[in-house]
Amino acid sequence: MSGDLSLYLEDHHVMMREMVREFAEAEIAPVAEHHDEHEEFPWKNAAKMAELGLFGIPFEDRYGGADMDLLASVIASEELARVDASHSITIGAHISLACTPIHRWGTEEQKVKYLTPMASGQVLGGFGLTEPNAGSDAGGTETTAVRKGDHYVLNGQKTWITHAGVGEIFVVAASTSPDKGAYGISAFILTKETCDLDVATELGFGHSDDLEPMAGFTSGQKLRKLGWNASDTRELILEDVEVPVENLIGEEDKGFRVFLDTLDGGRVGIAAHALGIAQGAFELAAKYTGERRQFGKNINEFQGVQFMLAEMATRIHAARLLTYHAARLRMEGKPHKKEASMAKLFASEAAMDVTTKAVQLHGGYGYSREYAVERMMRDAKITEIGEGTSEIQKIVISREVLKDFQS
Repeated sequence: MSGDLSLYLEDHHVMMREMVREFAEAEIAPVAEHHDEHEEFPWKNAAKMAELGLFGIPFEDRYGGADMDLLASVIASEELARVDASHSITIGAHISLACTPIHRWGTEEQKVKYLTPMASGQVLGGFGLTEPNAGSDAGGTETTAVRKGDHYVLNGQKTWITHAGVGEIFVVAASTSPDKGAYGISAFILTKETCDLDVATELGFGHSDDLEPMAGFTSGQKLRKLGWNASDTRELILEDVEVPVENLIGEEDKGFRVFLDTLDGGRVGIAAHALGIAQGAFELAAKYTGERRQFGKNINEFQGVQFMLAEMATRIHAARLLTYHAARLRMEGKPHKKEASMAKLFASEAAMDVTTKAVQLHGGYGYSREYAVERMMRDAKITEIGEGTSEIQKIVISREVLKDFQS
């Protein structure tokens, strides 16, 4: 990474970058290809990330967190994604999608019981919003929650859920008033047992005996993907799951705003993943073009190659500024919906462009699995889709922009 970012970074941000970069290069780089090829969740490295405190970076130490801030979390995700996006999304989805809605909207009792084991790195969490028939249209949620005395009964199916198998705590969207559409959705905390209990028990990470699994709440089919292959992505199945009333986050029928707020933060997180992927691919391309010789000279001496590198570096720098700015606004409690969407839109499209150029600059080798740039190109694509597609971001941005011109 180049450029003076002292206007944005404090000492603990610099420390976080150095620590995570050292860990990523020493522990993740040697095994990233293996986990991608075999589509294996990196349990051992996840346990090491827990020891480093990466699963609770922006949360108070009284909940087991590192007592830092969102920008520190963004930097950690960026540095992990610079080497491998699957490791990056492991902390990113956990922090922004599972921990954050409980931290921002939950009761003190919910924070102590559910946020603490996640922020301390004891167990992994996830976010159950997307369904087979409700992706970008979250208001079309078909999972139902029916109140029966002191509990709700939930039925439905979620898909494309990060940590659906390996995780144990989930924030789940369900319709409590189907006739109200988006204004009848509620947010609940659900628990299940990790699908890899033996591994978790051996590592002492990923499982808590204090959490009681809810009958009928299970992980479903593991999804095969283009990229992020070491990230655990599955379906979640809810069959007559009894969820205590005290596990309702906020008010009944008021969950949609919880999810919208969570997505705003999640978009900053996805921008960080995209930024890291782009940075990693750029560095590999710059190094390769300085070593590869054709027609009697290094290929980075050709103007066409220099122009490509210049474009890549510029897009990365702009994406970083947008991402850090959106993170700062959210940290300070200022409006940031537009800025989060802008950061996510620009950074994700920059990642796709930069990784594609990186493959091109590697020539035939770029198309080979011997070089990491092809994995990075595959990993970049999902950043244009997750947390709202690029098209959804443009809708959000245009609505926010046009507010200034409405009478």
